[in-house]
Amino acid sequence: MLGLSSIAKKVFGTANDRKVKGVRPLIDKINALEPEFTALSDEQIKDRTRALQERAKAGESLDDMLPEAFANCREGARRALGLRAFDTQLMGGIFLHQGNIAEMKTGEGKTLVATFPAYLNALSGKGVHIVTVNDYLARRDADWMSKVYSFLGMTTGVVVPQQPEAEKKVAYQCDVTYATNNELGFDYLRDNMKSELSQMYQRPHNFAIVDEVDSILIDEARTPLVISGPAQDRSQMYRDIDTIVPGILPEHFTLDEKQRSVSFTDEGNDYLEDALSRAGLLPEGQTLYDPESVTLVHHTSQALKAHKLFAKDKDYIVRGDEIVLIDEFTGRMMTGRRLADGLHQAIEAKEGVSIRPENVTLASVTFQNYFRLYKKLGGMTGTALTEADEFMEIYGLGVVEVPTNRPIQRKDEHDQVYRTAREKFEGVVKEIKEANAKSQPILVGTTSIEKSEFLSQMLTAEGIKHNVLNARQHEQEAQIIADAGKLGAVTIATNMAGRGTDIQLGGNVELKVIEALDADPEANPDEIRARIEAEHAGEKEKVLAAGGLFVLATERHESRRIDNQLRGRSGRQGDPGRSSFFLSLEDDLMRIFGSERLDKVLSSLGMKEGEAIVHPWVNKSLERAQAKVEGRNFDIRKQLLKFDDVMNEQRKVIFGQRREIMEATDLSEIVSDMRHQVVEDMVDEHMPPRSYADQWTTEALYADVIQNLGMDEPVMAWAQEEGVDADAMRERLEAASDAHMAKKEEAFGASAIRNIEKQVLLQTIDAKWREHLVTLEHLRSVVGFRGYAQRDPLNEYKTEGFQLFERLLDGLRLDVTQKLGQIQPMTQEQQDQMVAQLRQQQAAAAGAVAAPQPDAQPEPEKLIERATSAQSAGDATARTGFDENDPATWGNPTRNDACPCGSGKKFKHCHGAH
Repeated sequence: MLGLSSIAKKVFGTANDRKVKGVRPLIDKINALEPEFTALSDEQIKDRTRALQERAKAGESLDDMLPEAFANCREGARRALGLRAFDTQLMGGIFLHQGNIAEMKTGEGKTLVATFPAYLNALSGKGVHIVTVNDYLARRDADWMSKVYSFLGMTTGVVVPQQPEAEKKVAYQCDVTYATNNELGFDYLRDNMKSELSQMYQRPHNFAIVDEVDSILIDEARTPLVISGPAQDRSQMYRDIDTIVPGILPEHFTLDEKQRSVSFTDEGNDYLEDALSRAGLLPEGQTLYDPESVTLVHHTSQALKAHKLFAKDKDYIVRGDEIVLIDEFTGRMMTGRRLADGLHQAIEAKEGVSIRPENVTLASVTFQNYFRLYKKLGGMTGTALTEADEFMEIYGLGVVEVPTNRPIQRKDEHDQVYRTAREKFEGVVKEIKEANAKSQPILVGTTSIEKSEFLSQMLTAEGIKHNVLNARQHEQEAQIIADAGKLGAVTIATNMAGRGTDIQLGGNVELKVIEALDADPEANPDEIRARIEAEHAGEKEKVLAAGGLFVLATERHESRRIDNQLRGRSGRQGDPGRSSFFLSLEDDLMRIFGSERLDKVLSSLGMKEGEAIVHPWVNKSLERAQAKVEGRNFDIRKQLLKFDDVMNEQRKVIFGQRREIMEATDLSEIVSDMRHQVVEDMVDEHMPPRSYADQWTTEALYADVIQNLGMDEPVMAWAQEEGVDADAMRERLEAASDAHMAKKEEAFGASAIRNIEKQVLLQTIDAKWREHLVTLEHLRSVVGFRGYAQRDPLNEYKTEGFQLFERLLDGLRLDVTQKLGQIQPMTQEQQDQMVAQLRQQQAAAAGAVAAPQPDAQPEPEKLIERATSAQSAGDATARTGFDENDPATWGNPTRNDACPCGSGKKFKHCHGAH
């Protein structure tokens, strides 16, 4: 009997069906315009772009121009690449423009789909970002699709790491910019550490299309992007602690693979205490429970994690003298990414490579909060429906399933479950031999480098020729995948998620066409395509006869999406194909999350060695286990985001203030308000309201005036005058400080003092924000314990985070006032000295800075303008009209300067004492 929802769907159709039907009229309009645009000359195609741009500037909505823009773009792509977009590709483009995620199966041409909404939205002149998962795909897609944009009269840029500054700046100014999610996030953080608007790369965030959107916005969103600098070097301590870990026995720790956590037992703590004492790391008479041992305990815990939770060739690889992390979802190397809190150093010690210093956070942002900066966001992937709720809740993105151009003919077989991993792999090899005997191309999916290499050895022993694609062979990635659909090809791939290269039966025609066009740019794309397609037609027929691509997975992933992505490699564009999953009860997912009943059932069946169970019930049981894990991972990401939202509000305020400061030409009013607030705070502290004169601490007020305002005023004498109260004192100090700064402006010149104010403000904001980030990190690490006292950790974090932010603003006012109060003009000799000193510091820091680093260090020449320095007697002699016998020509020396009279004493102990 059908349920109510099933009956309603039969009558009304699903919500997805209604969305698909809703865009059909637009596609009909685009198709109706096709003859008109086919008749245009190449130059007229560009003229249409210019006309559309003018209309967009005049205020016409992009929605109204969509049919014409899409028709023009389709014709441009047909002429530039020889590709005419299908109706389903136009449909995907419309959904992207509307701010949705278009779920399109592998092989449906997502790379071309992105050109339509990118072209339409770039007409506004505000720029469009197309986001990819790695540098190779960013370069490849930019190079390939730039032919379309160029034909239409638009510019294309690509942003990659280690790019020259001028090149990157030009790329961001292009109509369409291809970049990786990491580089976009890091450039956003770097921009907000710059000291001048002209140094910033990014324009306001207009529209982004995220390719492999599930990989970027979900899988990678568990860890924030962090720009960091080196902290204290503790490399020897990591090595010393690492020598203790091999002696740890199973009873010394508890391991929870579900939560990815490991901790010492009481026996483990006793063993540790003894071992650390013997190694001289724990001072005599000190225990692990003493406050002084916190750092030691933290690093031993990290060493334990490094040994028990992180496996070589699965979680990381050793490349040369460094540890490179591997993305658990895509199997790619994450060069430049490092684990925090000393964990990366613990792994370096474990593997015996050079230990790089720990880092302190200079700036950070989560992918969730970065991508929510865009006014409009769209995404493409083959698999998003399983995470539709998360996309809507976090990003406000709807997921629309776009129909395939041709019906899917792939046969998805039930999972085969073996008792042991050995039996499973023997079954895999047997299946590969059978398929290979009839020359059927096979793609074998594994979950780790170790397993891919183990299977490779088994196939080699059987004499089966094959290719291996994992993090070690990432440079040959495109070629290996392009060849994976050839007759008789066997390809072993680690985590095929988001590889971005199409597996076509008989070989990849598109890649061959691109290679041919690159070799001969003058050639006719249509003729080249016809020749290459004719060459491949024969081989494709043989592959089709053999059954198409066979996807054989050796394990299920914790996420259903990753399994679906692997499965979706077969059966593209209506091709035949098959997929099968081979599992064992020893697989991680089955062992950690699978139903214990499954093992009992298999045992009771009395299965023989090498036999597998195949049943729909097994598939359902596994899907439930995967759904549990997906839910847990969503909770982790939501929790991360809730805490980051607290910091994000503060980040927006600070970054917004920085930008306003950079845009302003005159900050004297802000600086004056800060100074007056500092005066008010000082007077309130030392002359509290409703207090008597004998309760005032005027001597301390005098010291604070010297320290904070850089001026020596007769504060104590003022306080003894008749009728002077706190308000009168505040007014006198404000007037005196204004006069003090007016003299500085006269000495420096109005233009120079305005520049100094700007640079001092920016430098102080940056320094305070860095300190604040460290404090918030510490607060975040301990606030969880408040839960034991029945207090909500998130509320505690919000409350204390707000108090810390207020403290940051108070400290900012004081620091800016102090620095500006103490600056004095410098001689040319001092300037030259400072430049030399700063160049030395920069040279020393260049080798020590941890990647990825922002351009946080300004040029030495620029720093002269913002430097603070005491005025010496030597400076005074360099000034015109100076006479050491005439105090009137001495300017305004501070109390700790050498006295201009030449006595050799400090000014406060000589003429300043009078």
